[in-house]
Amino acid sequence: MAAELESSKCLSGLLSGLAQDTFYGHPGITEELLRSQLYPEVSLEEFRPFLAKMKGILKSIASADMDFNQLEAFLTAQTKKQGGITSEQAAVISKFWKSHKTKIRESLMNQSCWDRGLRGLSWRVDGKSQSRHSAQIHTPVAIMELEIGRSGQESEFLCLEFDEVKVNQVLKKLSEVEESISTLMQPA
Repeated sequence: MAAELESSKCLSGLLSGLAQDTFYGHPGITEELLRSQLYPEVSLEEFRPFLAKMKGILKSIASADMDFNQLEAFLTAQTKKQGGITSEQAAVISKFWKSHKTKIRESLMNQSCWDRGLRGLSWRVDGKSQSRHSAQIHTPVAIMELEIGRSGQESEFLCLEFDEVKVNQVLKKLSEVEESISTLMQPA
């Protein structure tokens, strides 16, 4: 059994399958599928603890968003731990993390955002060319376009128009928010 679990190609496939299931939300990646495709000679009773160990290690690395120095220290500790991993397995895990870190991190970030977010902002100042009142023609107006959406989904756009009074009100509110944040950030 130990020889089967040492195969770097199989372990790399297992880590990819775990990432698909755990971080990317692809259905259909089951324990039985991973065992039958990657470790068919290994019994389910022997495979389960190995799978749990690899899943735990991968989750620990991802949740800590480990850089490569932290990763090496973590994997070294895992190799010295009773019932831990071998140095060959540590090398495969390290190689896997180096090539998948960015994608896993992006996936975790997207999963942690429950609602839509601001994806873009553009603004300009125009002169008003039409109005019900002739006195308002040629007065400056600020036009702001907000791009709102979730990653991987189509954006929605919100267009806002402000006259000088509204711009000053928004600036005043932003100053108040800035002051509140500054007050909260003061050391106690």
